[in-house]
Amino acid sequence: MSIVVNPHNKQEELALLAFLDRRKYEYARDEDSVLSKEQQLEVLERDRQYEAGETESFTLNEIIAHFDIKEK
Repeated sequence: MSIVVNPHNKQEELALLAFLDRRKYEYARDEDSVLSKEQQLEVLERDRQYEAGETESFTLNEIIAHFDIKEK
């Protein structure tokens, strides 16, 4: 699984990295990115669209209900 996070400033970045390190999570930074340049640009464009109110967001429960996902 991949999660892309765009901290707003250096302080947020450092706090996130400290949290990940404490929990012993493996992670990659931009320089180690597994996303292609095209994928990175798409993520940034989607962020821009979300911030501009051009897209919708849904809770996990709404997504589960929409796709009729059954828990195991």
